[in-house]
Amino acid sequence: MTAIVSVTNLRKSYDTGFEALKGINLEIEEGEILALLGPNGAGKTTLISTICGITVPTSGIITVGGFDTVHEYRAARSLIGLVPQEINLEPFETVQNTVRFSRGLFGKPRDDARVAEILKSLSLDDKATAKIKELSGGMKRRVLIAKALAHEPRVLFLDEPTAGVDVELRKDMWNVVADLKRQGVTIILTTHYIEEAEAIADRVGVISKGQILLIQDKAEMMAQMGKKQLRVDLAQPATTIPAALAHYDLTLEKDGNVLVYTYDTRKDRTGIRTLLNDMANAGLTMTDLQTQQSSLEDIFVGLVKDNA
Repeated sequence: MTAIVSVTNLRKSYDTGFEALKGINLEIEEGEILALLGPNGAGKTTLISTICGITVPTSGIITVGGFDTVHEYRAARSLIGLVPQEINLEPFETVQNTVRFSRGLFGKPRDDARVAEILKSLSLDDKATAKIKELSGGMKRRVLIAKALAHEPRVLFLDEPTAGVDVELRKDMWNVVADLKRQGVTIILTTHYIEEAEAIADRVGVISKGQILLIQDKAEMMAQMGKKQLRVDLAQPATTIPAALAHYDLTLEKDGNVLVYTYDTRKDRTGIRTLLNDMANAGLTMTDLQTQQSSLEDIFVGLVKDNA
């Protein structure tokens, strides 16, 4: 696939000496959904703001659709839609006029049919003439997306798009994002919700302290970095792990009632059958067992912890 956004050795420093971005290198492929995960202060919003031209980079090169965001900023910016974290809308304006105005800001001719189409795709068509102040928080988020799509961008940045939105509306928003991808829009979102990245992203990036720790296909990341655990319920609690089982990666949990075996899913043999035989020989009786795959949250927490 072709990279529609390219970031090379991007740095952003402030007069205080604080370096918010430390040599970021990033290629975003056309038509993909990339989720950027990171703790507060990691540099997610600074990165998006710099790509979108809101923040001036200290050094480095950014191109969008082949256009340099500093030297060809008008052409680059015309390809970008941005949905910010903050809901900052004129409360007494109507939904359709709000979207029309955003389209006009980019020099696009008035096109009520296109505006109506955008509102319909976001389930806002029945709110077209409603004033912003009459809308719920979730609907206002949709208006922000409609504004960002008004000039028909090829790249859409969503900065914490579901912050403060309840679970039901969050899942509705995921459906909206999936529909936009089907229309060919490239989407980059920052999020604190691990399940959001796990549900809708094609690739996941982890950013911490102004540095990209990892960017990888979501499924590959889970397969390569995720561990699997076998949890064995014991008939009688164990105070220690028998010496005969010392060579296994085992821990005891729940006051010795559960034996946890961690193994690598990439290996040809898991060692489970041998473990169960050795447990029986060691006098441990099993009542139940279950397997558990590491989640994206486990991987994320581990990466950020390693970088602390």
